Amino acid sequence: MKFVLLFVSVVLLAVILRKLFRYKTLAPLLPRKYNFGKRRDTLREVLRLLDERGAKVLLETGVARMGLEKSKGDGASTIVFGLWAKNNDAHLYSVDIDPEATRRAGVAVDAMGLGDSVTLATSDSVEYLDEFTDTVDFLYLDSYDYHKTDTAIQKASQDHHLKEINAIEGCLHDDTVILIDDCDLPNGGKGKLVIQYLTEAGWKIHMSEYQVIMVMGK
Repeated sequence: MKFVLLFVSVVLLAVILRKLFRYKTLAPLLPRKYNFGKRRDTLREVLRLLDERGAKVLLETGVARMGLEKSKGDGASTIVFGLWAKNNDAHLYSVDIDPEATRRAGVAVDAMGLGDSVTLATSDSVEYLDEFTDTVDFLYLDSYDYHKTDTAIQKASQDHHLKEINAIEGCLHDDTVILIDDCDLPNGGKGKLVIQYLTEAGWKIHMSEYQVIMVMGK
């Protein structure tokens, strides 16, 4: 009987430890109940870089319309970077072509008390970036949805993200941090062309997982 109880206890402990290991949080920035899954490590490293470099202007293409509800599914980036901006006297600018997405993101931003630290815009991201004039300390590319099997959508997404870089390139500087979402997907994901272009321009891959972080090579 003792052996059975010991065996059950060991199994339960293993299950608990496995869940804890797989549950990836951004505490203390956000409560531990929010799981950021495959994006957690790159998000954590980006936040470290932003701290280290004293970033003030953050720019995001593609809003996180569900706030923290889908932290594991989409990374809740607008809330994550908006909260970091609030805590560090910085500002996040986020653009999305879908007015409903922008509206829902706005609800989440207001619910978190981030209205003074986040500016949301409804626009084509390339046009928005082309008109942006501030120096950009952090750029997050996550606008045109990718598809795992449709090669036409894959190419359109990759082309669009490259156009975004071309539009905003003049606002980047040697300490800018770039994060690209959805890269570990068939045929190179969203960042395939962006990574190639930036690498040829002297940038380097700082971290490569599901997301890719790029910084200027020094």
